[in-house]
Amino acid sequence: MAHSPRLVIYAALAANIGIAAAKFFAAAVSGSSAMLSEGVHSLVDSVNEVLLLHGLRLSQKRPDRQNPLGYGRELYFWSFIVALLVLALGAGFSLYEGVSHILSPEPLRDPTMNYIVLAVGVAFEGTSWWLALKSVRRRKGMLGYFEAFRTTRDPTTFTVLFEDTAALLGLAIAATGIYFSHALGDPRIDGWASIGIAVVLALASALLARESKALLIGEPATPNLLAKVCGIAGRVNGVEAVNGVLTLQVGPDHVLVAISAAFDDRLTTVEIEEVVRTIEARTKEANLPIVALFIKPQTPERWRERLRELDGD
Repeated sequence: MAHSPRLVIYAALAANIGIAAAKFFAAAVSGSSAMLSEGVHSLVDSVNEVLLLHGLRLSQKRPDRQNPLGYGRELYFWSFIVALLVLALGAGFSLYEGVSHILSPEPLRDPTMNYIVLAVGVAFEGTSWWLALKSVRRRKGMLGYFEAFRTTRDPTTFTVLFEDTAALLGLAIAATGIYFSHALGDPRIDGWASIGIAVVLALASALLARESKALLIGEPATPNLLAKVCGIAGRVNGVEAVNGVLTLQVGPDHVLVAISAAFDDRLTTVEIEEVVRTIEARTKEANLPIVALFIKPQTPERWRERLRELDGD
């Protein structure tokens, strides 16, 4: 339970709701553009966590006749919406606020409240970030962080980790802008800090959108799953060779699998059907995340021809 995606999201949601209220209060007291941008940032992150929880709940609905492959892509869709919100609301507002503050600078009032809120924000966001990081470490195995992000089929924890990382960077930028703006008596520095926050959010949004788009369009399952399926099918009597496997990830734990296999020519149609049932039964026994399994009798030559067609040759 300590590494549950839901726990990570709930922790981030609780942190962001409380911090957003504190940031808005500090912005009203001090007149800081960067602090106002950070308040909107935390508010957007709070909405994002709610959307991720909504997508996670929908993605776990059981397959039915209307959606026989399950609802796993609901999570991918809502993750993409989260990326758009980070860009449109978080980065967009921060950029607008920063430019406005530069063009019409207003002197900062007492920044003490800002520093208190920023310190509290670091504590809460840091706790949420650490929970997300521990969950990512457990899931990534021997992969590097960026490689794990690129190959993940469950975007929830990585989304929270990216949001919290962007939040901590935003807090650092806001603190720097407020300090130098007050120390040098130049309120425009606070506006530039707000623009810096917008850049951080835009970069985080671009990375999240790219990964969500790839999952929505369709990515193959992990090589480990492919190897397991090939191994199971290849050990069934009557299968002379497994030519290859095509897979499509349709959710974090939902995979469509199509096997091309060469069967013993002496088998009858009824006997081939029995071999297929055996393969299906053994994949279920292996507890693989397969929602649909298709097996096509095919010669190795025809399989290679099909691959050449996919390669455009």
